Amino acid sequence: MRLTRLWIGIVLWLAASAASWAQQSWVQIEARPTLSEAEERARAYANAFPNVAGFAMSTGWYAIALGPYTDTEAAVQLQLLRGERLIPSDSYVSDGGRFGRQFWPVGGAVTAPAPASGPVVSVETPQAQTPAVTLPAVLPDETPAEARRSEALLTGDDRKELQEALQWYGHYAGAIDGAFGPGTRRSMAEWQTAEGLEPTGVLTTAQRGRLLSGYEGERDAIGFQAVAEDEAGIEITLPLSLVAFDRYQPPFVQYKEKDGSGYRALLISQPGDQTTLSGLYDLMQTLEIVPLEGERQLGRNSFVLTGANDRIGSYTEVALKGGFVKGFTLVWPMADAARAEKVLAAMKSGFRPVGDHALDDSLGQPMAVSRADLVAGLAVRRPLMSRSGFYVDATGRVATTTEVLKGCGRLTIDGGIAMTVAAQDDVNGVAILMPDTALAPLGVAQLKASATGVGGEIAVAGYSYPDTLTEPVVTFGTLADTKDLDGNTARERLALKALEGDAGGPVLDATGRVIGMLLPKVSDGGRILPEDVSFAADSAVIRSAMGPAETTGATAGEAETTTPAPGAMAAEDLARLGRDMTVQVSCWE
Repeated sequence: MRLTRLWIGIVLWLAASAASWAQQSWVQIEARPTLSEAEERARAYANAFPNVAGFAMSTGWYAIALGPYTDTEAAVQLQLLRGERLIPSDSYVSDGGRFGRQFWPVGGAVTAPAPASGPVVSVETPQAQTPAVTLPAVLPDETPAEARRSEALLTGDDRKELQEALQWYGHYAGAIDGAFGPGTRRSMAEWQTAEGLEPTGVLTTAQRGRLLSGYEGERDAIGFQAVAEDEAGIEITLPLSLVAFDRYQPPFVQYKEKDGSGYRALLISQPGDQTTLSGLYDLMQTLEIVPLEGERQLGRNSFVLTGANDRIGSYTEVALKGGFVKGFTLVWPMADAARAEKVLAAMKSGFRPVGDHALDDSLGQPMAVSRADLVAGLAVRRPLMSRSGFYVDATGRVATTTEVLKGCGRLTIDGGIAMTVAAQDDVNGVAILMPDTALAPLGVAQLKASATGVGGEIAVAGYSYPDTLTEPVVTFGTLADTKDLDGNTARERLALKALEGDAGGPVLDATGRVIGMLLPKVSDGGRILPEDVSFAADSAVIRSAMGPAETTGATAGEAETTTPAPGAMAAEDLARLGRDMTVQVSCWE
C-alpha cells in the first residue's frame, strides 16, 4: 500500500512537471542550519523520492523540499505522504518565497525520472476517484503540536538565537540560555500577536524562519562588528554600516556618520585619576553632541551622561580603572530612536577596556585646555552671551546686568548651575538671579551704604575673556564721580578700562566693600567716550532690587553694612576677595 501511494505521488509530479509551472508550490520537509547537513539529508531523501530539491533560504538555513507542484497537487501530496509517514509530520506547503540559490540536485535543476525500460507496473485506481481535498483559504504551516515536535529538534544554539531575536524586538528580557520557560513562551506569544498571528506561545517552523529573517536583516543593515581598537586599548561592538572611522584626536577616537545615517560614535581613552574623570565629566557637557536635557550621574569612579533634544540623542559611559579613563559615546538622530536603543545595547554589552595603555597624544592634537570653539575636534556648545555677576547673599543669589537676560531660554552661572530671574530693574540695568537649589558661595559681597570718596581706588572683578580664561580678572581704577555725566546719582562714574565681559561684576573700594555693579558700555547719544570712562549701578540700586532682608533670607550685614571700614587691603588680597564672589553668567538658547 505504501509503495502504491508513493507511485501515485510520482505520477502526480510527472503531470505537474509537464504542465505550466507558472504557479509553483513545494512540500517543504526539512530545514538544516548548514549546507553540509542539508546536502546529506537531501541525498538520503533522493533515494526514496525522484523530485527532491534543496534551496538556500533567506533566513540563512537550507530547505529540503519536494516539487514543484500546483497548489492543489502540493496539498494532495502533503496529505498522502504525511499519512503514510514518509515525510516528517511537520512538513508543510510552501510557495518558495524564501527560497534562494538551489544546491540540490547538483547542477541546480529538478529533472523528471527517465521512463522505465521494462514493463510499468500499473495500479488499479478508479479514474474518477482523485482524492478530494478541501483547502482552507490559508494553509496552516503547522499545528501547535507539530510546532512543538519541530521545536524539539532545535539545538541549544538555535534556541539561544531565537531568544536573541525576541529580545531584539523587545519581547524578551530574560537570560539567553536556550531554555524555553514561561518568560520565553510569553515573549513568543507577544511576537505572534505583534505579527497578527495566533498567540500560541510556540513558534512554527515558518514563524521561526520569519522571526530570524527579520532579526538578521535588521542586524545586517546596522552592520554590527566587534572592533579591537588597539591604540585606545578598547574592544567594542560598533554599527559599521552607520558609522565609519574618522580620526584620532586624544582623548577621542572619532567615528563619523556613514551614508547620511546621522549616527556618530566616540571611543574615549586617556590615562588619569578621579580628577581627570571629573574634568572629563564637565567637559563632555559643553559639547554640542551632549544635549543639555538628560540624566547625569557622576560617581567616584565612573559617570553616565544622557541627553536629548528635538534633533539628536546621545549616551556617554566612562569609567576609571587601573589608572585609565575609558568609555564611549553614541549619538543618533531622534527620528531613529527605536533602532538606536538596539545599537546602544550592543555597544554596552560589547564594550571592554583592554591592555595597560591609553590613546597616545601623539596620534592627534591633544585636548585643548582653554575654552574654544573646538575641543579635540568636537564642537563646543556656546552660550548666546556671557557676562559677570556676583553673590549677594549666602543662599547663592547673584546680582548681574540685565543685558545678559536678552533672548535667553536658560541662564546658568559658572557653566552649569541653573538660575532663574528673581528681580529685574530695567531702568537701572540690575537683575537678581536665584539658584534652583541653595548654594554655598565661597565669598559674598558686602554692600557699602555710602560711596567711597571721589578719587578713591577701586577694583572691578569680571570675566574679561569669557571664551579664553576660566577665572575672573581684576581691573584697578578710581572712582571719578558719585554720579554719571548727566547728574544721575543712581550711577557712578569710574576711571577704569573695562571690557565687555566685565559688565555685571562687582565694584569694590580699597577696603573690599562693594559700592556698585559695573554696567555695560552703551552708546551715549552718539558720543564716543574715552576708553577709561565706565559706569556702575550704585549699591543702593542693588539693595532695592534685592528687596527687604527679612523677605530675601539675607542675614544682617550680607547685603548692606554700615560697619566702619577697615584699612585699605593689599592689592592681591583685594583681587582674591573679588574673585571669590564673582561668577560668570551665561545666557543660552
